[in-house]
Amino acid sequence: MDRFIIRGGRPLYGDITIGGAKNAGLKLLVAGLLTSERLVLTNVPHIADIATMQALLRQHGISVETVGNDKTKLSVGGEITSTEAPYDIVSKMRASILVLGPLLARCREARVSLPGGCAIGTRPVDLHLKGLETLGAKITLENGYINARAPNGLTGDRIVLPFASVGATENLMMAATLAHGRTEIVNAAREPEMVDLADCLNAMGARITGAGTGHIIIDGVEALHGAEHRIMPDRIECGTYACAAAITGGDLRLVGGNVDHLGAVVRAFEEAGVEVTQEGDAMRVRRTGALRGIDIMTEPYPGFPTDMQAQFMALLSVAEGAP
Repeated sequence: MDRFIIRGGRPLYGDITIGGAKNAGLKLLVAGLLTSERLVLTNVPHIADIATMQALLRQHGISVETVGNDKTKLSVGGEITSTEAPYDIVSKMRASILVLGPLLARCREARVSLPGGCAIGTRPVDLHLKGLETLGAKITLENGYINARAPNGLTGDRIVLPFASVGATENLMMAATLAHGRTEIVNAAREPEMVDLADCLNAMGARITGAGTGHIIIDGVEALHGAEHRIMPDRIECGTYACAAAITGGDLRLVGGNVDHLGAVVRAFEEAGVEVTQEGDAMRVRRTGALRGIDIMTEPYPGFPTDMQAQFMALLSVAEGAP
């Protein structure tokens, strides 16, 4: 798209359907590596990162097919023919590192490019690697690639993360589903996308409890099977449209939006003078009075997300006063 044409000066009213969450969909596609059976995902966002992840899965031999003519419904699965994730694909998207745990768990070996090539400091993945080593993996770094092996399979253990890393929690949770025995992840990330991933894995036969809390327990199983799972709505997309309603003094119903997924964002809206309510399967956002200036500090979920910072900056630029 070469340009946007925006004719402003009017409040926004009506219904908007929120699409599937990118930050859930990418990881759920990767979960297809954990079984040779078909994983069917619905409400898949139709975006470039999803296409990149499909290309990476196909590199591993996994088929990814559209179901019918519905681009939001994908069938994932098959036998893994390659355990290498090359730099030319991994470098396009940091979420590509998440194939490491599933490949290692299912094939007992993996060769995955560092997201920044040889520059490991560009996209630190040390928590992923240390966690997998705790589960028994032997890992070496060579020429910008992570070489991981677990000839006898992974073995459950207790992993204490120094901070609540989303990517590390997801990678380790997926790997642990096929490990021998019990794995505990302490100080785990608590984002709603973590619950969505665990729900999908459990539907595939995994045994995971505690997702959405700081203490996740995974009891390993011999194998996972196919399942069908609907991807959760994108809470950042939902929050962005909510900001548009607030800025224009409008009244929007965000279909699929969930107040419980937004954490501190809802509190920030309310402090700024915006009404946010849950009405069945929709989140309603409306502003009838003036916006008020507020203080915001970004924090891990359920705190205020960094990905909503720019939108709120625009919203507060038309607010009255300072906090």
